[in-house]
Amino acid sequence: MAAEHLAPVFQHTFGNPRLLYEALTHGSAGDEHGHNYERLEFLGDRVLSLVVAELLYRHFPDEPEGKLARRSAALVRRDALAEVAGEIGLGPFLVLSRGEDDSGGRENPSLLADVCEAVIAALYLDGGLPVAVRFIERYWQPMMSRSRTPPTDAKTALQEWLQGRGEPLPVYQIVERAGPDHAPVFTIEVAAGDTHTAVGSGGNRRVAEQEAAKALLKVLGVND
Repeated sequence: MAAEHLAPVFQHTFGNPRLLYEALTHGSAGDEHGHNYERLEFLGDRVLSLVVAELLYRHFPDEPEGKLARRSAALVRRDALAEVAGEIGLGPFLVLSRGEDDSGGRENPSLLADVCEAVIAALYLDGGLPVAVRFIERYWQPMMSRSRTPPTDAKTALQEWLQGRGEPLPVYQIVERAGPDHAPVFTIEVAAGDTHTAVGSGGNRRVAEQEAAKALLKVLGVND
Protein backbone atom coordinates (compact mmCIF):
# COMPACT_ATOMS: atom_id res chain seq x y z
CA MET A 1 0.00 0.00 0.00
CA ALA A 2 2.83 2.42 0.85
CA ALA A 3 4.42 1.80 -2.55
CA GLU A 4 1.17 2.70 -4.32
CA HIS A 5 0.46 5.83 -2.27
CA LEU A 6 4.02 7.12 -2.42
CA ALA A 7 4.70 6.38 -6.11
CA PRO A 8 3.68 9.92 -7.20
CA VAL A 9 5.97 11.40 -4.54
CA PHE A 10 8.90 9.27 -5.64
CA GLN A 11 8.02 9.49 -9.33
CA HIS A 12 8.84 5.81 -9.36
CA THR A 13 6.87 2.57 -9.14
CA PHE A 14 8.75 -0.06 -7.19
CA GLY A 15 9.45 -3.30 -9.00
CA ASN A 16 10.31 -4.76 -5.61
CA PRO A 17 7.92 -3.18 -3.08
CA ARG A 18 9.63 -5.19 -0.32
CA LEU A 19 12.54 -2.76 -0.50
CA LEU A 20 10.28 0.16 0.38
CA TYR A 21 8.57 -1.84 3.13
CA GLU A 22 11.95 -2.61 4.66
CA ALA A 23 12.98 1.06 4.42
CA LEU A 24 9.88 2.07 6.37
CA THR A 25 10.23 -0.61 9.06
CA HIS A 26 11.61 0.29 12.48
CA GLY A 27 13.84 -2.18 14.29
CA SER A 28 11.15 -2.76 16.90
CA ALA A 29 8.85 -4.13 14.19
CA GLY A 30 11.40 -5.99 12.07
CA ASP A 31 11.28 -9.74 11.60
CA GLU A 32 13.59 -12.35 13.10
CA HIS A 33 16.04 -11.81 10.26
CA GLY A 34 16.53 -8.18 11.21
CA HIS A 35 14.80 -6.77 8.14
CA ASN A 36 14.39 -3.08 8.98
CA TYR A 37 15.61 0.28 7.73
CA GLU A 38 19.06 0.24 9.36
CA ARG A 39 21.14 -1.36 6.58
CA LEU A 40 19.35 0.70 3.95
CA GLU A 41 19.97 3.84 6.01
CA PHE A 42 23.71 3.11 5.82
CA LEU A 43 23.57 2.95 2.03
CA GLY A 44 21.19 5.88 1.64
CA ASP A 45 23.52 8.14 3.60
CA ARG A 46 26.28 7.48 1.04
CA VAL A 47 24.00 7.92 -1.96
CA LEU A 48 22.66 11.23 -0.62
CA SER A 49 26.16 12.52 0.12
CA LEU A 50 27.35 11.68 -3.39
CA VAL A 51 24.39 13.25 -5.17
CA VAL A 52 24.40 16.38 -3.02
CA ALA A 53 28.15 16.79 -3.55
CA GLU A 54 27.72 16.69 -7.32
CA LEU A 55 24.75 19.06 -7.24
CA LEU A 56 26.76 21.56 -5.20
CA TYR A 57 29.79 21.15 -7.44
CA ARG A 58 27.72 22.05 -10.49
CA HIS A 59 25.50 24.69 -8.85
CA PHE A 60 28.32 26.69 -7.26
CA PRO A 61 31.20 26.47 -9.78
CA ASP A 62 33.22 29.30 -8.21
CA GLU A 63 33.12 28.22 -4.58
CA PRO A 64 36.16 26.61 -2.93
CA GLU A 65 36.08 23.23 -1.21
CA GLY A 66 35.58 24.65 2.28
CA LYS A 67 32.39 26.50 1.40
CA LEU A 68 31.03 23.53 -0.54
CA ALA A 69 31.72 21.32 2.48
CA ARG A 70 29.71 23.63 4.74
CA ARG A 71 26.80 23.59 2.32
CA SER A 72 26.97 19.80 2.08
CA ALA A 73 27.02 19.34 5.85
CA ALA A 74 23.84 21.41 6.18
CA LEU A 75 22.04 19.53 3.41
CA VAL A 76 22.76 15.98 4.60
CA ARG A 77 22.21 16.52 8.32
CA ARG A 78 19.23 15.08 10.15
CA ASP A 79 17.31 18.36 10.18
CA ALA A 80 17.21 18.45 6.38
CA LEU A 81 16.28 14.79 6.10
CA ALA A 82 13.49 15.15 8.67
CA GLU A 83 12.19 18.18 6.78
CA VAL A 84 11.95 16.19 3.56
CA ALA A 85 10.35 13.24 5.36
CA GLY A 86 7.71 15.58 6.74
CA GLU A 87 7.14 17.25 3.38
CA ILE A 88 6.46 13.96 1.61
CA GLY A 89 4.46 12.54 4.53
CA LEU A 90 6.44 9.44 5.48
CA GLY A 91 5.18 9.33 9.08
CA PRO A 92 1.86 7.56 8.47
CA PHE A 93 3.58 4.82 6.47
CA LEU A 94 6.17 3.85 9.08
CA VAL A 95 5.97 0.26 10.30
CA LEU A 96 6.37 0.49 14.07
CA SER A 97 5.82 -1.63 17.14
CA ARG A 98 2.88 -0.67 19.32
CA GLY A 99 5.19 0.86 21.92
CA GLU A 100 7.15 2.91 19.40
CA ASP A 101 3.92 4.14 17.82
CA ASP A 102 2.40 5.09 21.17
CA SER A 103 5.54 7.01 22.15
CA GLY A 104 5.28 9.27 19.10
CA GLY A 105 7.63 7.51 16.73
CA ARG A 106 5.81 8.79 13.65
CA GLU A 107 6.68 12.36 14.61
CA ASN A 108 10.20 11.65 15.86
CA PRO A 109 12.54 13.81 13.70
CA SER A 110 15.52 11.51 14.26
CA LEU A 111 13.56 8.43 13.18
CA LEU A 112 12.05 10.23 10.19
CA ALA A 113 15.54 11.32 9.08
CA ASP A 114 16.86 7.76 9.30
CA VAL A 115 13.91 6.39 7.34
CA CYS A 116 14.31 9.08 4.68
CA GLU A 117 17.88 7.92 4.11
CA ALA A 118 16.65 4.33 3.90
CA VAL A 119 14.05 5.33 1.32
CA ILE A 120 16.79 6.92 -0.81
CA ALA A 121 18.67 3.61 -0.71
CA ALA A 122 15.51 1.70 -1.66
CA LEU A 123 14.99 3.98 -4.66
CA TYR A 124 18.63 3.50 -5.65
CA LEU A 125 18.50 -0.29 -5.40
CA ASP A 126 15.16 -0.61 -7.18
CA GLY A 127 15.56 1.95 -9.94
CA GLY A 128 19.25 2.75 -10.12
CA LEU A 129 21.10 6.00 -9.53
CA PRO A 130 18.95 8.10 -11.93
CA VAL A 131 15.83 7.42 -9.85
CA ALA A 132 17.60 8.37 -6.63
CA VAL A 133 19.06 11.49 -8.24
CA ARG A 134 15.64 12.59 -9.48
CA PHE A 135 14.17 12.28 -5.99
CA ILE A 136 17.07 14.09 -4.32
CA GLU A 137 17.08 16.90 -6.89
CA ARG A 138 13.36 17.44 -6.42
CA TYR A 139 13.53 17.91 -2.64
CA TRP A 140 17.07 19.11 -1.97
CA GLN A 141 17.53 21.73 -4.69
CA PRO A 142 15.03 24.13 -3.07
CA MET A 143 16.98 23.87 0.20
CA MET A 144 20.21 24.38 -1.73
CA SER A 145 18.91 27.63 -3.19
CA ARG A 146 17.75 29.18 0.08
CA SER A 147 21.10 30.63 1.04
CA ARG A 148 23.31 32.61 -1.31
CA THR A 149 26.18 32.29 1.15
CA PRO A 150 27.37 29.03 2.70
CA PRO A 151 25.75 28.34 6.09
CA THR A 152 27.95 28.46 9.16
CA ASP A 153 26.77 26.26 12.00
CA ALA A 154 27.21 27.43 15.58
CA LYS A 155 30.10 25.06 16.36
CA THR A 156 32.05 26.27 13.33
CA ALA A 157 31.29 29.92 14.12
CA LEU A 158 32.46 29.47 17.70
CA GLN A 159 35.66 27.70 16.68
CA GLU A 160 36.51 30.31 14.05
CA TRP A 161 35.83 33.17 16.48
CA LEU A 162 38.11 31.66 19.12
CA GLN A 163 40.85 30.83 16.61
CA GLY A 164 40.74 34.37 15.27
CA ARG A 165 41.63 35.61 18.75
CA GLY A 166 44.29 33.05 19.46
CA GLU A 167 42.11 31.29 22.03
CA PRO A 168 42.12 27.51 22.61
CA LEU A 169 39.51 25.41 20.85
CA PRO A 170 36.20 24.82 22.65
CA VAL A 171 35.80 21.65 24.71
CA TYR A 172 32.48 19.79 24.77
CA GLN A 173 31.41 17.24 27.36
CA ILE A 174 28.21 15.43 28.25
CA VAL A 175 26.88 16.48 31.63
CA GLU A 176 23.61 14.55 31.52
CA ARG A 177 21.79 11.96 29.46
CA ALA A 178 18.12 11.58 30.34
CA GLY A 179 14.98 10.07 28.87
CA PRO A 180 14.24 6.63 27.38
CA ASP A 181 16.44 5.03 24.74
CA HIS A 182 14.02 5.85 21.92
CA ALA A 183 13.85 9.55 22.90
CA PRO A 184 17.01 10.53 24.78
CA VAL A 185 17.88 14.07 25.85
CA PHE A 186 21.55 15.02 25.98
CA THR A 187 22.85 18.01 27.91
CA ILE A 188 26.26 19.24 26.78
CA GLU A 189 28.54 21.81 28.37
CA VAL A 190 31.00 23.72 26.21
CA ALA A 191 33.95 25.57 27.67
CA ALA A 192 36.09 28.25 26.03
CA GLY A 193 39.21 28.60 28.12
CA ASP A 194 38.81 28.79 31.86
CA THR A 195 36.22 31.54 32.12
CA HIS A 196 33.34 31.03 29.69
CA THR A 197 30.95 28.08 29.64
CA ALA A 198 27.43 27.37 28.42
CA VAL A 199 25.11 24.37 28.13
CA GLY A 200 22.69 23.12 25.52
CA SER A 201 20.30 20.19 25.18
CA GLY A 202 19.01 18.09 22.30
CA GLY A 203 17.79 14.70 21.15
CA ASN A 204 21.31 13.63 20.18
CA ARG A 205 24.84 14.71 20.94
CA ARG A 206 25.29 16.70 17.73
CA VAL A 207 22.19 18.79 18.31
CA ALA A 208 23.08 19.37 21.95
CA GLU A 209 26.58 20.52 21.01
CA GLN A 210 25.13 22.96 18.48
CA GLU A 211 22.77 24.36 21.10
CA ALA A 212 25.62 24.71 23.58
CA ALA A 213 27.73 26.52 20.99
CA LYS A 214 24.83 28.89 20.23
CA ALA A 215 24.47 29.63 23.93
CA LEU A 216 28.18 30.33 24.33
CA LEU A 217 28.22 32.62 21.29
CA LYS A 218 25.51 34.66 23.02
CA VAL A 219 27.54 34.74 26.22
CA LEU A 220 30.51 36.03 24.22
CA GLY A 221 28.37 38.59 22.42
CA VAL A 222 28.92 37.01 19.00
CA ASN A 223 26.23 36.90 16.34
CA ASP A 224 26.29 33.36 14.89
